[in-house]
Amino acid sequence: MATHRQFASGLRIEARDAEWRIKRVDHSSDGGYLLTCEGLSEIVRGRESLFLTKLEETHGPGIRILDPETTQLVDDLTPNFRASLLYLDTLLRKTPPTDEFIHIAQRAAMEQLPFQLDPALQALSQPRQRILIADSVGLGKTLEAGILVSELIARGRGKRILVLAVKSMLAQFQQEFWNRFSIPLVRLDSVGLQRVRNRIPANHNPFHYFDRSIISIDTLKQDIEYRHHLEKAYWDIIIIDEAHNVAERSANSQRAKLAKLLATRSDTLIMLSATPHDGKATSFASLMNMLDSTAIANPRDYSQEDFRDKGLVIRRFKKDVREQLKQNFPEREIDTVRTPTSVVEEAVYDQLITAKFHTLDGPGAGQLFRTVLEKALFSSPAACLSTIENRLKRLKGRSENDDIRADISTLDGLRMAIQAITPVQFSKYRRLVELLRPDGSKSLGWSPKHADDRLVIFTESLITLDFLEKHLPDDLGLKPQQVASLRGDMKDRDLMEAVEQFNKLDSPVRLLLCSDVASEGINLHHLSHRMIHFDIPWSLMVFQQRNGRIDRYGQQRQTQIRYLLTESENAHVRGDLRVLEVLIEKDSQAGKNIGDPSEFMGKFNPEEEEALTAIVIEQDKKDDDDISDIFADLLGDTESSGDLLAHFTPDSAPSTDFVQVLKQSPRLYPQDLDYADQALRWLRDSGVDLQADIEGDLLRITAPNDLVQRLRYLPSEVRPDNDRFLLSSNKQRIYDELKRCREEDSPWPDIQYLWEQHPVMEWLADRALNAFGRHTAPILRLGSLQARQHMVLIYGGFPNKRGHIMVHDWLGIEFQEQTVVGIHSLEAVLDKLQIQPGKLANRGEAGDSSVLQKLLALAIPPAKKSLQALRQEKQESLSQRLKKLSDNLYELKSRHVEQLEIDFSGSDQPEAIKKHRREDRLSHIERVFQDHLAWLENTQTTEEEPFIQVAALFTGQAAR
Repeated sequence: MATHRQFASGLRIEARDAEWRIKRVDHSSDGGYLLTCEGLSEIVRGRESLFLTKLEETHGPGIRILDPETTQLVDDLTPNFRASLLYLDTLLRKTPPTDEFIHIAQRAAMEQLPFQLDPALQALSQPRQRILIADSVGLGKTLEAGILVSELIARGRGKRILVLAVKSMLAQFQQEFWNRFSIPLVRLDSVGLQRVRNRIPANHNPFHYFDRSIISIDTLKQDIEYRHHLEKAYWDIIIIDEAHNVAERSANSQRAKLAKLLATRSDTLIMLSATPHDGKATSFASLMNMLDSTAIANPRDYSQEDFRDKGLVIRRFKKDVREQLKQNFPEREIDTVRTPTSVVEEAVYDQLITAKFHTLDGPGAGQLFRTVLEKALFSSPAACLSTIENRLKRLKGRSENDDIRADISTLDGLRMAIQAITPVQFSKYRRLVELLRPDGSKSLGWSPKHADDRLVIFTESLITLDFLEKHLPDDLGLKPQQVASLRGDMKDRDLMEAVEQFNKLDSPVRLLLCSDVASEGINLHHLSHRMIHFDIPWSLMVFQQRNGRIDRYGQQRQTQIRYLLTESENAHVRGDLRVLEVLIEKDSQAGKNIGDPSEFMGKFNPEEEEALTAIVIEQDKKDDDDISDIFADLLGDTESSGDLLAHFTPDSAPSTDFVQVLKQSPRLYPQDLDYADQALRWLRDSGVDLQADIEGDLLRITAPNDLVQRLRYLPSEVRPDNDRFLLSSNKQRIYDELKRCREEDSPWPDIQYLWEQHPVMEWLADRALNAFGRHTAPILRLGSLQARQHMVLIYGGFPNKRGHIMVHDWLGIEFQEQTVVGIHSLEAVLDKLQIQPGKLANRGEAGDSSVLQKLLALAIPPAKKSLQALRQEKQESLSQRLKKLSDNLYELKSRHVEQLEIDFSGSDQPEAIKKHRREDRLSHIERVFQDHLAWLENTQTTEEEPFIQVAALFTGQAAR
């Protein structure tokens, strides 16, 4: 029986007839210890459990520490030592990387580019993986997140994952993580929530039941029950997609409050956003403080020195990685299509420009309302008519006076003039029809006959979208089912269904009419490379988001983007339209030279950019030469200009090759298909009844009962019919399958990717780890060794105080009889003994292992000494890092306290209230920094005693 002093993180124990590894040791109130453990044996593998040592001693056999010296040695009698090689290769595959290289993600099912590894590299170089990936629209932020998550899973830090996404992105994000990385996320949308309620007991927390899930933050915001469950759960990794939606913009932001709560529920926090700030220092600071609560003392005034070295942000634009994107991201073809106004339209413009309004509050309100009407008219007569009718309803509900009667008369006159603009008189619409008719002289070249050439049309106005939905099908000869819409008032399931139909080759949909709800995150590029802006956004950020739906990583054809503009004879209107042309030009220039088009407007918020455009439009001077100057003059008085993120992004250029950042962990079976083949052969030889076969690069397998039990926790979408899996390790075959299933009847492929993160491969690995039983190791009797030569292969290392392995090594302890004659690295052992599949002959005869068993007690001390030396070397660098981080933390804390004093010194609150609030704030600062320091100490300090596992014993001793 072990004494309490012997318990330490990393040790293997036996408790309740199962094998566990201790992750954490805490004192308990009964005088014993509370052990946080991770299951190792087959039934409990991957599960976390808590054990009270006193309770286990009182009500059971207690807890037994599995001493490596008592490991039972068992002769491997399988052909070519198949069981041993599988067992050893599985141990190698399960060995967590402890460096900052990329070990696994490069093998994911994606055509990877070097720059996409940079976010993972930057995050892995930090003590805690918390990062905002702020790459430009379309560069593959979801894939970059998947790379980092895969690396963390390989390091044992990604068992529990929560993803928050906008409702229109739930299915797409779920599919990308599964199809590319075999990371299963249970989707908790409006349908998924009900499904979960039906699957689990009423009093169970779904976030405990499902380790990996994806949900809309708006669902959490609205569902009190699930928000309560959220507060009781913790994760290894939390991902917030479109993270600008959770920035703190008001004290009552429910999204921001939820995000701040979640930021405390996970070690790893990954935020994704191409537009992560709105130009307000406080808004951006709220995101930074979610990533690191110590980062910014004064959210209203901070600089790059405050937190740049924390590696919290990475940001690249298309121009930064243009060379890598040549084959995956062709340059845009952009054109502005102009059409002269009809006589009826020109009369409306003349009437609108001279209109005066008297009943709007505030100075300049009449001019502003005229601009609102002009913007609506630039979209469509229907949109302008709707704005007028809404205003008339409000006016007619008020007591009449001369001003109200005058405005009603003016609006009635405008309404009558606009009603005269029939679809035939609507020049921009007629030009759109000409563009889309395949037989027209001014055709864009699009034809609804071609299933792989689909068209996206954007409009800001839902009224305009309704107009297009009503008239375009007839004028283009389209059937109703060939036109689909995406609009903000649709349910989440309907949005996802519309996107899926647009991306399926066998779907009848050819034309997608979108409001700006579709401008965020959605992939529309699979079958479409053409987009038309029916109205011109007044925000460059909206330009960026809209165009990014088809102009994104993976687009194989040159994108064709068209902006529709009406040309008026009215000089004032012509000047206003020229402002919109300048925005088009700035967006095009930004894509080639600047990177972030919002730099030109300096607002970083669509609403404020639109307001700025409105102000410029209302200026008297709008000659071609001075519109940019007007923007610049107006920006001189704004809160911010320039890209806030430019100050915090690393100076280093994006990676240009893989050589310096990839590292291949040792493998006996480098190819996953070979590993799977040998594992299935071994299982059959062991008497397991399996329905499985391999043909070429394709594995067919029907899940046996124990695998079926594990599949219960997977999302239903990824489980094939009757649990009959088709798996391939051929990436090109997977790419072809993903393309096929997008084009046909399902976004979920029939053929799934065969690699080590797939649940079937994880199941095979778990079976292989139990090849010889609990607390055992195989004996391999090799003809290449002399009778008195032996080699004990040992794996050992040191976890940190939180149970994460920080230092580890494989050691081969070589013996001549019972004398240690050398200590070898893993590579040297494999090379010296020629441990290769198919190269080792096994006579299949068992021998006396009693002499060999005694070698373990002789092998452990030199192995421990070697590991201690490795720990000392590593701990020196960790200690230096800890000191630097602690010093930085102390300096940051001083800034926070100093800012606290500044804030309260200028406060005019009563002294009693001020004193109480100051003490609360000071207490909060103390708690935040103390928690952070404790976390650093626990993660940057290793345990003093190593864990040691005997992996195998190689001997030249013949069987007797």
